[in-house]
Amino acid sequence: MEFHGAGIERMMEIVAESGESGNAIFDSFAADNLVGSLLLLYGQHPLPIETRVTQALDKVRPYLDSHGGNVELLGITDGVVRLRMQGSCKSCPSSAMTLKLAIEEAIYAAAPDVVAIDAEGGTEQPSATGFVQIGKSLGNVKHGNGNGSSGQPSNRDAIGKAGGWEEVAELASLGHSTVQMKEVGGRSILFCRFGESFYAYGNTCPGCNQSLKGAHLELTNLICPHCKQQYDVIRAGRGLDQPDLHLEPFPLLFEQGMAKVALP
Repeated sequence: MEFHGAGIERMMEIVAESGESGNAIFDSFAADNLVGSLLLLYGQHPLPIETRVTQALDKVRPYLDSHGGNVELLGITDGVVRLRMQGSCKSCPSSAMTLKLAIEEAIYAAAPDVVAIDAEGGTEQPSATGFVQIGKSLGNVKHGNGNGSSGQPSNRDAIGKAGGWEEVAELASLGHSTVQMKEVGGRSILFCRFGESFYAYGNTCPGCNQSLKGAHLELTNLICPHCKQQYDVIRAGRGLDQPDLHLEPFPLLFEQGMAKVALP
């Protein structure tokens, strides 16, 4: 492992000596999941952890906005990312959890060397320290030392198992302003697309507890085929006829063209 680390470090030095062309290669390395993970293993990733976390948060901001929320990066200390949750979908009790799952997946995918994620704010009651931990700390995880893995599972592995992220095939081909039902991980999920934004909800109308199969859209409103209740698809599935009703939202992310949805 030490030999491999020394070799990869020398390769990075050679690329860096190429000037502008080397910078373009570094950008390609950083954008490739496999290469980026290999470089992280040996502490040679060209982008600092702060940049990777910032890019991850920027990626999920459109999804957070659809739930009436946002997030601010307060800082990163010893691998612990500190965030401040802003806003919330107050009519949607499950919104806080879906936002946290989306943030976790995005950060751990871009920066598996993150040790833990602490967030303040949002709709949940704060802990005694004023923070709500939304990522699992793995304790003595070693990274960036050039000697390889510590033998511990990565944070991304841990959150992947806990969060239940499942790939969704062929979702990118979904037509604009259309609805489609798919079976994912044994769950029936309703997917909607508006422009370049995608949304995922449970396939049950909270108004009549029946399947939303056959539901149709009027602008951005989903109409239940049975009870005719209307839900705002782009605003976390809020009920328009009865504000206390809301669809069950699922975090949905795209990674290199592949869609992934988080299941409970």
